This record gives sequence, structure tokens and C-alpha cells, in this order.
Amino acid sequence: MRIESAQATPLALKIIRDEHSALAAMLRSIPLLLAEQRRHQTLPDFAALRAMLFYVDEFPERLHHPKESLLLFPKLRARAPEIRGVLDRLDEDHRRGEHAVRELEHALLAFEMMGEARRDAFETQARHYVKCYLQHMETEEREILPLALQMLSPADWAEMDEAFAANQDPLSGHAPHEDYAALVQKILAALPSPLGLGPSLS
Repeated sequence: MRIESAQATPLALKIIRDEHSALAAMLRSIPLLLAEQRRHQTLPDFAALRAMLFYVDEFPERLHHPKESLLLFPKLRARAPEIRGVLDRLDEDHRRGEHAVRELEHALLAFEMMGEARRDAFETQARHYVKCYLQHMETEEREILPLALQMLSPADWAEMDEAFAANQDPLSGHAPHEDYAALVQKILAALPSPLGLGPSLS
């Protein structure tokens, strides 16, 4: 349970949580959509899935994770050495993240190009990817962010506030830059309501 007031919450902490929440909602939708399409014996919307994975590569991997690894985690290592092992594991997840999403993109391309023969492999890999990513964010939410709120100084938070405010992640409530408008619209059109504009899943 979060006990800090809205006024006391550093901007960076709010941004991290908002980005986690938006990403988790999108990731959870992927296996649900795949299961629904399998039940109806239809192929997925490959363009929408490509857009979702491109978003992961473009925003969480390139903006969110580096700031955690270069700003948040070093500050906590210096003040809470007892959690260095957890931070090391999270850093390793970050280092593997770009490769993992590229592998999933390749598996999606194989499914699109080769058809049903590659459906099982993609679905299995997608479920594993989503599970690992959600576990990673849960560890940060449960173990890292509450400790950061206790241990870090106002100067630490001011530095991180400035850095994370530049992210402007379009799935966490920011108006997308014109370069990303079509991408975001494609993702939202495919996601089930209430997260997106697509029909809710029964």
C-alpha cells in the first residue's frame, strides 16, 4: 500500500509508475489477444503487434530503462548496499531487454511469413516475454521504488525528475509527438477496451 501523499510524491516516481502501468496493461493484452484469435481460428493483426513491439523498443528500452540503470539504481546502490543483488539482476534484465524484444519481433515476422507452422513458437515466446517483463516491473514496484522514496534526497529526486520528465511516453498520458501519432493510434485501435479502442475481450 502506498502511503505517501500526492503532494509528496516526486515527479520521477510518478512517471516511473505511470510508465510501468501503461506498459503492463499493453503487455497483458498481447497473450489475451493471441488467445482470442486462436479461439476464433483467425490470424492476428500483425501490423498492430509490430507496432506494440516497436513501441517497447522505442520507449521503455531506449528511454525508461537507461534512466533507471544510470540514475536510480546507482543512487540506491550507494545508500542501500543490501539490495545490490536485486539491482544487479534488474540491470541484467535491462541489458538483455533490447535483444529480447528483437528476438520476439523476429518470431512475429516468422509467424507472419511462414503462417500457422510458426504460431505456437511465437505465442510461447510472447507469453514468456510478457511474464518476465511483468515480473521485472513488479520487483521494481515492490522492492525498489518504496526504498528509493525512503532513502533518496531531494537533490537526487530533482535530478531524476528532470531526466524522466523528458520521456513523454505517449501511452502514459502524454500527447504523442507527430512522428509517433500513427504508431500510437495503431496500438490503441488494436488494444481491447477500456485500455484501447478495440472491443472488450469476452
